[in-house]
Amino acid sequence: MGDTLIIIILAIAGVLAVLLFAVKGLLDQVPDVIDSAGRARDAWDRFKKPDATAPPPQDQEPPAAA
Repeated sequence: MGDTLIIIILAIAGVLAVLLFAVKGLLDQVPDVIDSAGRARDAWDRFKKPDATAPPPQDQEPPAAA
């Protein structure tokens, strides 16, 4: 009986560890999903209203003054 109880406790602990790891992985992806959804919404708005001026890309530097 004692050995069986130890195996059951270890199995439950292993399952909990795997579940926590999976939940942490999902929660780590939430900020990227939210950012991606915002970019998709902005792209859709630009597609629906092509005459609106698009904001400048954030990853490019402004041109240097001569």
